[in-house]
Amino acid sequence: MAKKRLTQRQQERIQSIQEKRRKRLTEKAEHKLEHAEGQPQKGTVITRHGQNLVVADEAGTLHHCLWRRNIGHIVCGDHVVWQSTGPANGVVTALLERQSVLARPDYSGREKPLAANITKLVIVLAPEPEPSEYLLDQYLVTAETIGVEAVIAFNKIDLLDQATAQILNQRFGHYERIGYPFIQISAKFEHGLDPLIQHLIGETCILVGQSGVGKSSLINALLPDQDIQVGRLSQATGLGRHTTSATTYYSLPDGGHLIDSPGVRSFRLVELSRSQLEKGFKEFTPFLGHCRFSDCRHLEEPECALRQAVEEGEIDPRRLENFLHLAQQQEKR
Repeated sequence: MAKKRLTQRQQERIQSIQEKRRKRLTEKAEHKLEHAEGQPQKGTVITRHGQNLVVADEAGTLHHCLWRRNIGHIVCGDHVVWQSTGPANGVVTALLERQSVLARPDYSGREKPLAANITKLVIVLAPEPEPSEYLLDQYLVTAETIGVEAVIAFNKIDLLDQATAQILNQRFGHYERIGYPFIQISAKFEHGLDPLIQHLIGETCILVGQSGVGKSSLINALLPDQDIQVGRLSQATGLGRHTTSATTYYSLPDGGHLIDSPGVRSFRLVELSRSQLEKGFKEFTPFLGHCRFSDCRHLEEPECALRQAVEEGEIDPRRLENFLHLAQQQEKR
């Protein structure tokens, strides 16, 4: 019992410290806003480090900004309204509507936004660690739920022999039939990343996948000028190179943007209703609402449209199996 009381006191102390920090930040932002120069203008949040933001204006110039806390939780990729308070400094005064937001549950189960306004989710697989269709389907459900496109990129194909490559195609071929691009890439080959680069042009993307699949190496290859961009961010904040340990919005050389987020390393599916989860498996859509029972759980009920679609080859049985397992896990929350 003593341990429980101590934990509660610790939580109250942390909340008190955070509230004091929020108050100080608000007072500082309001003070700066009193000395604002020029008209409000739009910008994009490049990174956030504690109480500090780097905002790019419409010309791409970086500005170190504070923000008014009453506008909500700001994340990398957000489109905002800000006002200048001096050379390369400003205050964010409004958060514009998000087209999409990638989030994961925090330790209390609440959704924690990681990045905003993503248009494409790149799911990276590799020969090692062993690819997991179950985890892949969670990423795909996330893409469908937040309304962005998804691409499956199988990395390190230089490690595959012909027989293994054929097994790979048999194992994951049904995802292409569903409508998800399935590309094979390797940074070891000349032009080995071209299929991925073509999918990123003009998009705002984020790479997700298990640890060890090569996301960091891919990001380094896709961003040959990353050190230059990091230097500009460090100069803009005045906080040094450690600012890029936070989620960061990079410009790609061929057009488009890449968001590098440490938070996706501990990815978990957010809480979803059963209906939301069903819609996250997009090949289910033509069959939803056609089961004999309106509350069909797609288990052993008679005349289940999804199970019939599996028998007729319209739905891969592994996808239905993963759906049922995910539904069971959601119900335990």
